Amino acid sequence: MPKLDKAKSLSGASGIGEHTRDPSLFRPSESEVNLYQLHVEDLLSLNPNAEEDPTVTDLDNKLLLRDLLDISPVLTEAASAIIDDSFTRCFKSNAPEPWNWNLYLAPLWCLGVIVRYCILFPIRVVLLTVGWIIFLGLFFPIHIALKGHDTVRKQLERGLVEFMCSVFVASWTGVVKYHGPRPSRRAKQVFVANHTSMIDFVILEQMTAFAVIMQRHGGWVGFLQTTVLESLGCIWFNRTESKDRLVVAQKLKRHVEDPDSNPLLVFPEGTCVNNEYTVMFKKGAFELDCTVCPIAIKYNKIFVDAFWNSKKQSFTMHLMRLMTSWAVVCDVWYLEPQTLNPGETPIEFAERVRDLIANRAGIKKVPWDGYLKYYRPSPKLTEKKQQNFAEAVIRRLTNNS
Repeated sequence: MPKLDKAKSLSGASGIGEHTRDPSLFRPSESEVNLYQLHVEDLLSLNPNAEEDPTVTDLDNKLLLRDLLDISPVLTEAASAIIDDSFTRCFKSNAPEPWNWNLYLAPLWCLGVIVRYCILFPIRVVLLTVGWIIFLGLFFPIHIALKGHDTVRKQLERGLVEFMCSVFVASWTGVVKYHGPRPSRRAKQVFVANHTSMIDFVILEQMTAFAVIMQRHGGWVGFLQTTVLESLGCIWFNRTESKDRLVVAQKLKRHVEDPDSNPLLVFPEGTCVNNEYTVMFKKGAFELDCTVCPIAIKYNKIFVDAFWNSKKQSFTMHLMRLMTSWAVVCDVWYLEPQTLNPGETPIEFAERVRDLIANRAGIKKVPWDGYLKYYRPSPKLTEKKQQNFAEAVIRRLTNNS
């Protein structure tokens, strides 16, 4: 029986937990260590006087491991990806460390669970239900009765949307601190923010009625998009439709040039990131020839992680997780408006704004496209990497021959 299987059977038979197993069972024998050490030393050793020493002639004719690792930065890049995959980290929610590990803390933790699930959660559900009843009871009658009075209708609908967003924030016991001057309605301006969850929109919307550009969703969220949020001038797109890009770009230009439209809010990352990193900004919002107003959003994970991984969790379950926590703590900074500098490209402009948001929110920048979360890299990119690697190997072997 291999040592690993033997260790498992021993621990299972004796009832010993994973953390109390004898670590010596997993250690390699002394002979195995010596064998590995000799093998590695043979590959890595390089005698500077090899040409004068006949004992190392055979070693000189081999491709040394040290030389192999030197042949191309492609290997270095691959090793770095294995050791520190910064792309996967952008979309990973780190579970909080357990603190109910002894008899003194466990009763307090159990009491907290009872309070959150049996007292706070029902109260929040009732609050959210009453809010929906008031909102729907007023929104649709106003939307239908005031169709010929667009100015009054839109103003009332904006007020109702802000009210409903405030109810949502209250249902999480949201503690949101806003810094800087509030956004105002002006032509030729667009607001951009880092993106952690769909609740980013709710938190910003309760203060200002933004028109947002957002991925089209299904279910009850999709119903709200096509009915309630449509009245704000929101723009929807589908990642799987390549034709949507041109249509959305045209709608964006028309929207920012209209002085009567609601301020436009864009999440240029294009996907939700875990609020510890920021991925590359799409350049669409930065080539509209208008003023860009950055917004930095930072969540405090002391009570709950606000990151929404849409590939693993529905938005309904995400909301339930927020509603069963103690509170959602968040800071929002409205930063100084930025304009395109002379000679600056839209991509450079986007990176400059991303720097401002990352520095203010205290998050790290990574050079990744967020859409890689949904799509595999193109075959052309893979083939190019393979070709570069093959050329580097051939060049190295040719030099050694």
